[in-house]
Amino acid sequence: MTQNITISDWIQQAQTLPLADVRTPAEFAQGHIPGAVNLPLFSNEERVQVGTTYKQVGREEAILLGFELTGTKWAGFIRQCLQIAPGKRIAVHCWRGGMRSGAMAWALGLYGFEVYQVTGGYKAYRRWAHRQFERPFNLQILGGMTGSGKTRLLQYMRQEGQQVIDLEDLAQHQGSSYGTMNRMVQPTQEQFENELAWQLKDMHQEAVLWLEDECQKIGRRSIPLPLWLRMREALLIDLQVPEEQRVVTLLQDYGHLDPDFLVEGTERIHKRLGPVQTKEAIAAIREGRMADFIRIALVYYDKAYRKGLGMRPAGKVFGLVASGNDMAADSRLLAALAASLK
Repeated sequence: MTQNITISDWIQQAQTLPLADVRTPAEFAQGHIPGAVNLPLFSNEERVQVGTTYKQVGREEAILLGFELTGTKWAGFIRQCLQIAPGKRIAVHCWRGGMRSGAMAWALGLYGFEVYQVTGGYKAYRRWAHRQFERPFNLQILGGMTGSGKTRLLQYMRQEGQQVIDLEDLAQHQGSSYGTMNRMVQPTQEQFENELAWQLKDMHQEAVLWLEDECQKIGRRSIPLPLWLRMREALLIDLQVPEEQRVVTLLQDYGHLDPDFLVEGTERIHKRLGPVQTKEAIAAIREGRMADFIRIALVYYDKAYRKGLGMRPAGKVFGLVASGNDMAADSRLLAALAASLK
């Protein structure tokens, strides 16, 4: 049995209704619905063949070619779907909810699956995702100079049940010249947006949603403009942590990283750091004087942070003296200040 389902209705059942994305591996890698399993009807090369035939010869010839290319694959598709959905209840989609997902739905229905074909396909999810960025969330922004422990504090608050989205985790980047930590690979812009929208859907608009203060670009990924503009309008609490504690925190995060990686990151900001400071920072890295390197880099990052803070309306920035190492205590201070600002 096959029936249509909207993307919103599928999202309501996502925990119990597995989703198969029948687009090519390349399409899936570019961007996909979180939780979907890739079950490509065509390989990347086969899709090009079918598309070319459709444009140059016609629809019917393209359909025939499609059946020729998939003829030996159908048993495998069914076996894969039995693994994805052992209860034989599954949703499928392609780019627009057209022929590819329709063919898969037909075959699975013939085998006895209860199949739901997502109306509008992946494009419908993208439209739904963009709507999430426009929702009027009750945003609260947590700022502070590099090393203030903002991310750790927000993670602690999330564990305590508060609404928090870690934008840097979604972007797989810490937002500085050293932001990949020499190990993280950023998702595509599409997938960053897809994952962000997926988390936003569970956030209640009335309750406070905490986000870390960010530039619009986190590495090479950009925060969607509607959300970014709301972030700029929101109240910002500026964590004020002693410099020595910030150095300790940054040593924990960056002190063990590969020296060559740190040198490359330092060279990328040499124009802003200045030739003398760049030379001194690289020497400190090579000689294993990581605290000295961090203090030199902080001169630039602190200056950049103060400049950015100065661009916000003064009436929307509130300082909070914090330890930077006692998450429970800092969380209580933050909650008290946030409550007083309502």
